[in-house]
Amino acid sequence: MQRRNTSGRSFVRARAALVAGSLGLLLAVGGCGASGDAADSGARAAKGGAAPREGFADEGGAAASAAPEEGADDKPAGKKAAPKAGATHVIRTATLSVEVESVTRAVAAARGAAEGAGGLVASEETERLDDGSETSHLVLRVPQERFEEVLRELAGSGKLLSRTSNAKDVTDQVVDVESRIATQRASVARVRELMDRAERISDVVALEGELSSRQSDLESLLAQRESLKDRTSLATVTLDLTPPDAPGDDGEKDDDPGFLDALEGGWDAFVTMLRWIAVVFGATFPFLLAAALVAGVWRVLRQRAARRAAPAVTAAPAGKNGAPDS
Repeated sequence: MQRRNTSGRSFVRARAALVAGSLGLLLAVGGCGASGDAADSGARAAKGGAAPREGFADEGGAAASAAPEEGADDKPAGKKAAPKAGATHVIRTATLSVEVESVTRAVAAARGAAEGAGGLVASEETERLDDGSETSHLVLRVPQERFEEVLRELAGSGKLLSRTSNAKDVTDQVVDVESRIATQRASVARVRELMDRAERISDVVALEGELSSRQSDLESLLAQRESLKDRTSLATVTLDLTPPDAPGDDGEKDDDPGFLDALEGGWDAFVTMLRWIAVVFGATFPFLLAAALVAGVWRVLRQRAARRAAPAVTAAPAGKNGAPDS
């Protein structure tokens, strides 16, 4: 009887150990599955879509498709136009003032230097001075790689009076404009897709206004990009060409006046006097004319009065016998 109880207890213990081991194995397997599901859910969440709940298999796809619409104004991933590594965009400008013997020849040489380098003359302004000489103001556009070469050629065309140059790095601005263009193009494309799916007239009208606004912003960005492209591809050179001063024997201007200078000064004074006389005569001419008319009328009236008084003076009165009084 005692043996039977002992064997029964051993059997119960063995069965309890077996049950405990089975439960532990089931818990371990369940924990691994839960961790795998959590990892899978985390991976799907990292990709932008929420993990679908049980019984909602399409929820993850709907959330994923709705995510781009919610961030319509955000920059789309993968569509940003990244610049090339190491690419720089610089705006270069320079101003030169050169004294030359012949302004006409120097202008032709400057034009040839710009066009020979692959550039152009943006503007030219030539002015003739009182002494017959000329000055010229030119704005040249030359490629960036030939900028220094053209500057040396222009500075060597005469006596260099002044030179200034400037370089401005606009790489960040170019990258920003390119990124905004890509974003705006994607935004315009999304609005057009919504217009294709719109069914109500009110929705179409609202989307047309939004599309017009976004296209206007896109055109403004494209204009900014073209302006930056023009200024970074072609450098600007402002050139002032002036003639030399008339030198004397000692290389300075002769301040002592000569006979010709005195004659020229006297003639200018004479002409100035005649001009002032003509001005004074023109100013007083109406008054002189009025005074002459008044004097003429007064003289005519006086003559008529004298003619009327003449017969009364010449005719004498007769006496009683018809003879004049003695």
